[in-house]
Amino acid sequence: MPGIIVDIAIGAAVVIIFLFFIGIRIVRPTHRGLVERLGKYKRFAHYGFNWIIPGIDRMFQINVTEVMVDAQPQEIITNDNLNARVDAQVYFKVKSDEENVKSSQYNVNNYQWQIVNLARTTLRNIIGTLTLKSANSERGKINSELQRTLREETGSWGIEIVRTELKEIDPPKDVQETMNKVVKAENEKIAAVDFATATETMADGARRAEIKKAEGIRQAKILAAEGEAQAIKLVNEAAEQYFVGNAQLLRRLETVEKAMANNAKIIVPGDAQLINIIGDLAGVLPLPKKD
Repeated sequence: MPGIIVDIAIGAAVVIIFLFFIGIRIVRPTHRGLVERLGKYKRFAHYGFNWIIPGIDRMFQINVTEVMVDAQPQEIITNDNLNARVDAQVYFKVKSDEENVKSSQYNVNNYQWQIVNLARTTLRNIIGTLTLKSANSERGKINSELQRTLREETGSWGIEIVRTELKEIDPPKDVQETMNKVVKAENEKIAAVDFATATETMADGARRAEIKKAEGIRQAKILAAEGEAQAIKLVNEAAEQYFVGNAQLLRRLETVEKAMANNAKIIVPGDAQLINIIGDLAGVLPLPKKD
């Protein structure tokens, strides 16, 4: 009898140990757990060691890190009746507190799939009101509108829409080729205008250089002419000062020469300068004056 009791005790201990080990649940830091007992929410499981009653409790682990889902490419008719191929990405995460983790499981069925379809529908509504050109130029506005709509629609799902990214808005192939030709023509036009502007600038610079060169030559000639005029003026002033007296003296000599040639008797004034000149002409010295 005592042996049977011991065997039962050992068997019970083995079962308890077995149940203990199979009831262990380790929750990673990137997850949170929801424990249900017989189909009813029982408690919230934080990361780390957790234990549940095997066969009675169930734990559901929910990832609370940021997740990216692709809204998948789709054809959207723009306001100018063009089929644009649109693709976008949505970044979101489940909020890590108990209430929001519960909401992500009990308020919505498969929130990732729901977000993808909601994003696709929202993109059709937004881009359908825009032309292809405005849709490409207003990507930031489209992203903001998409993110705002998703936040409003998923407010009770316990998730946070971190950001949205519009990956591509591709027009039809023929439209893309036409747009490429337009862009190429516009670039060539800009290049031609830049070349013409540069050429005009060079020509204007050369013209200005020639004008400055001509102005320098003209200024040099003016300065030379002014120098010549100044020199002539100085010569004239010298002639006025010195040549007038010499001309009168030469006139007197001419008169004396004519008189002596005819043996005329003349009275010569006692001008020392004239006597000296006559003496030089005759080869004699002037007589000294008597007191």
